[in-house]
Amino acid sequence: MSRSPQWVWVALDPVTKLLLTIESGDRTLAMAQRVVHHVVQVLAPDCAPLFLTDGFKEYMTALLTHYGQWVHRPRRQATGPTPKPRWMPRPQLLYAQVVKTMRRRRLVDVKHHVVFGTLSAVQQVLAVYGWQINTAFIERVNLTIRQHVAAVGRRVTTLCKGEAGLGQQLVLYHVYYNFCLPHTSLRLPLPQPEPTNGTGSAKRWQLQTPAMAAGLTDHVWSLRDVLLFRVPPWLQPARV
Repeated sequence: MSRSPQWVWVALDPVTKLLLTIESGDRTLAMAQRVVHHVVQVLAPDCAPLFLTDGFKEYMTALLTHYGQWVHRPRRQATGPTPKPRWMPRPQLLYAQVVKTMRRRRLVDVKHHVVFGTLSAVQQVLAVYGWQINTAFIERVNLTIRQHVAAVGRRVTTLCKGEAGLGQQLVLYHVYYNFCLPHTSLRLPLPQPEPTNGTGSAKRWQLQTPAMAAGLTDHVWSLRDVLLFRVPPWLQPARV
């Protein structure tokens, strides 16, 4: 599209594998603010989950913008001006970074940096699922995106003619990933094996998509269902 690289920004819920948002753009503070804003919109108003990212420093500013509050500092002296309030992160906000050092395209060092919260609080959240501080889930999703979206594939003959075309492909993949693509890690065992047609083995698992795991739907959608789905009209502002 241009000489500058276009980054694909993705936010993922590792429990349900649900893609919360997917965007394309430059690696700037404005894009970090946009991605975090979209994540905040799909979460509950009082929800402040644990965030894990790479070492891009602008994530800290974007998270602090959306999950901060004014804090009034106490006086240290009996006289003098009143201390000005400071914008500080909420106590429940937890954020850690995975900082990787590359040399000659090879990974030589990995460091974990807790930005907001404490290391013990972060580890306590991850210990419920047997995880550690990492970005492996989002890196696996990046590979899946490259396999399904031709515009961001490596060494392919399919080209994207503009930023709008790339955005349209990513929007379609966003819905396809959440509603149409079952994940092996989300499947559930059936109470009783179900016979299949022919001489094949019995069906032992119930497939699940990220949208099913998140409670957004109760069945696996087909791409035809996605394309024929009629989106209900959104609430229009009242006119005076």
